[in-house]
Amino acid sequence: KLHSDLDKGVGTVKYTLSGDGAGTVFTIDETTGDIHAIRSLDREEKPFYTLRAQAVDVDTKKPLEPESEFIIKVQDINDNEPRFLDGPYVASVPEMSPVGAYVLQVKATDADDPTYGNSARVVYSILQGQPYFSIDPKTGVIRTALPNMDREVKEQYQVLIQAKDMGGQLGGLAGTTTVNITLTDVNDNPPRFPKSIFHLKVPESSHVGSAIGRIRAVDPDFGKNAEIEYNIVPGDGGNLFDITTDEYTQEGVIKLKKPLDFETKKAYTFKVEASNLHLDHRFHSVGPFKDTATVKINVLDMDEPPVFSKPMYTMEVYEDTPVGTIIGAVTAQDLDAGSSSVRYFIDWKNDVDSYFTIDATEGTIATNELLDRESTAQYNFSIIASKVSNPLLTSKVNVIINVLDVNEFPPEISVPYETSVCENAKPGQVIQIITAADKDLSPAGQRFSFKLSSEASNKPNFTVHDYRNNTAGIETRRNGYSRRQQELYFLPIVIEDSSYPVQSSTNTLTIRVCRCDSDGTIQSCNVEAIFLPVGLSTGALIAILLCIVILLVIVVLYVALRRQKKKDTLMTSKEDIRDNVIHYDDEGGGEEDTQAFDIGALRNPKVIEDNKIRRDIKPDTLRFPRHRPPAEDNTDIRDFINQRLQENDVDPSAPPYDSLATYAYEGNGSVAESLSSIDSLTTEADEDYDYLSDWGPRFKILADMFGEEESYNSDKVT
Repeated sequence: KLHSDLDKGVGTVKYTLSGDGAGTVFTIDETTGDIHAIRSLDREEKPFYTLRAQAVDVDTKKPLEPESEFIIKVQDINDNEPRFLDGPYVASVPEMSPVGAYVLQVKATDADDPTYGNSARVVYSILQGQPYFSIDPKTGVIRTALPNMDREVKEQYQVLIQAKDMGGQLGGLAGTTTVNITLTDVNDNPPRFPKSIFHLKVPESSHVGSAIGRIRAVDPDFGKNAEIEYNIVPGDGGNLFDITTDEYTQEGVIKLKKPLDFETKKAYTFKVEASNLHLDHRFHSVGPFKDTATVKINVLDMDEPPVFSKPMYTMEVYEDTPVGTIIGAVTAQDLDAGSSSVRYFIDWKNDVDSYFTIDATEGTIATNELLDRESTAQYNFSIIASKVSNPLLTSKVNVIINVLDVNEFPPEISVPYETSVCENAKPGQVIQIITAADKDLSPAGQRFSFKLSSEASNKPNFTVHDYRNNTAGIETRRNGYSRRQQELYFLPIVIEDSSYPVQSSTNTLTIRVCRCDSDGTIQSCNVEAIFLPVGLSTGALIAILLCIVILLVIVVLYVALRRQKKKDTLMTSKEDIRDNVIHYDDEGGGEEDTQAFDIGALRNPKVIEDNKIRRDIKPDTLRFPRHRPPAEDNTDIRDFINQRLQENDVDPSAPPYDSLATYAYEGNGSVAESLSSIDSLTTEADEDYDYLSDWGPRFKILADMFGEEESYNSDKVT
C-alpha cells in the first residue's frame, strides 16, 4: 500500500505505478494507493520485481512528491517436488561382492528456495529393491545390502529410488527414478560335463586329422570366464586321438591323430579333462576348476584297400643282370574280414618304368631291359595293388631300385697333366703328383695302384712311387737331363683298380725337359730356348727363315718357266692334232625342217638308195579288196590265224603305220641285217633261216622253230 502525506482523503491525489510487471502482474488503486497482484506469482520463475510509484495532483497532474522505487519479493512456498535430472540410471556390480560394495550415486534437485524453510531439503529412500541394495538418505549412494549375490541365479535388478523434500516429513513433495543394476560375471563356477561317459562310433577309413566327434562341458559363467580347455588324460587308448576347443561353441573336438584299423583294434577308451583358462584366485577355495569324463570309441569295419607290408621297398640289382631276372617282390594283403585276392601293376608315368615288369599275382619284380648304371643309377616308380573283389580300392607304394656297378671301366689319369723336369734335376726328385679316376661307381675302400709298364721299368729316366692313397709321385732316376739330346719323354704308367674283375689301363704321361735356375724355378720350355746356348738370337733365326723362304720362291718360279717353255714348243708342232667342237644353238623346226641343216650325211646310204614304201603314212595306192574264202567246216583255227597274219604283213595300207627314223650311220651292219618286221615286206616263206645255226646254240633253236613252221605250211599247201 502506498500513501502520501499530502493525501487528505478528499480525492485530490492520484497514485501511479510503473516498473517490472506494472499493469501485467501488479496494479495500483489510484485513489487509495493499494497494490494488488492480478495473476499468480512463481518464485522459481521470477523471485522479485522492481517497481516505481508516484503521487500526482488530480487537477494539475503535477507530482506531489518525488517518484519512489521499491522491490516486491516473491516469498517461496513448497510447490516443487525433487527431480532426478539424470535418471533413469544404469549400473553394474560384480557378482559375489561383499555387503556395502559401491554401486552408484543418484542425485535429485528441488527448485524451491533452499534458504527458506525445508522446501528444498531432500531425503533419499528405496521404494523397490530391498533387501539387495541400500541407499544413503543424504548422499544418494547405492550399495549392496546382501553378500554373495550370484549372477547365475539372478543377473538383473531394478531399484526404485525416491527423493522427498521437507526433510522427508509428512506433506513434503517427492520424486522417483529407477536404477537398473546388472551383476557382472566372475569365474566362480568350474566347468562340468553333463554326463560321465561319451560314446562315439568312428569308421576305420576316417582320415588322419579329421574330426570324429564332439563333447561339451557346461560352464555357467560368461565370456572369458566360460572359456574351456580340453585335454586327453595320458593313458591307454588316447595316443591315437587329439582334442581341440571350438572357440565359438566351447566344445571339445576330437580328431584322429593316427589311422584306425578295425582288424587291429575295435575299441578305444580314454579320459578327457575340461578346465578353465582364466582362474580367479578369490574362488580357489570353491574347489578345482576342472572336470573329467570318459570317452569310448567303437571302430566300425569298412571295406579297405590292400595294405603293403612295407611303407617303401628298396631293391638292388647289378647292371649286367640278364633280362627277365627277378630282383625282388612286393607284398600286399587284404586285412578285411572277407579277405580278397590282390593284383599288382606298375603305375606307368614315363618310359623309364618300362625297364621292369611285375607279376600281377605274385608281386615279383623282374628286369625287362638291360640296365646301365652309368646311364641311370637309380629307378623310382610306384606299384599299385588292387582288390580283386573291388578293383576301385587300391593302394600305392614307392619302389626304389639301385643299380649296382659292375667293374667294366678301367681307371685313368684324372686330368691331363703338364709335367716338366729341369735339366739340372737330381735323382729322387718328385716332379709330379698324379691321381686316377674311374667311371665305375667306386665302392667304399676301393684303391688304385700305380706302376710303370714293363718296357719302361728298365729305363733309367723316371720311376713311379705309389703312395697307396690313390695318388702316386713321378720321381727322377738320374742326375740331369739335356734338351738337346731329348726334349720330350713319354712315360707309360699302368693304373689298376681293386674291384673284381680287376681293370687296368696304360696311360702315357708326357714329360718336357725345361731350363731352370739353381733353385729349380722353370725359366723356359719353348723351342727357342734350345738354340739359345748355340748363340743365335731371335733376329738371326728370323733372317735364316726369310732366306729359306726366298730360295723356295726362286725354285718354284724357275720350274714354272721351264714348263711354260716346253708347252709352247708342243703347240707349234706340225703334228698338232685338235678336236673341233661345233655348237649348234638353234634346235630348228624338227624333222620336217629340211632347210635348217643338211642331215644327209647322217643318213644311211643304203636306206637312201632303197626306195621302200613308208609305213608312217597311208599310201596313195588304192586298197584292193581281198577275197576271203568262206571258212570251211572243221577248218583249223591255226591256219586261219596264219592266213590273216600273212595278209596284214603284205598289205602296205594296213595300220599301224610304223616309222623308222635313222639319225646316224654306223656302217653296213651285220650279215643278218635287220631282224625287225618293220623293214620287211616278205613273208616267212621267203626267208631262209639256216644261217641262224651258225650264230650259236641259242639261234640254232630259233632256226629250227621257224624251219619246222615253214615245212609244216608247205606240207599243208601240197
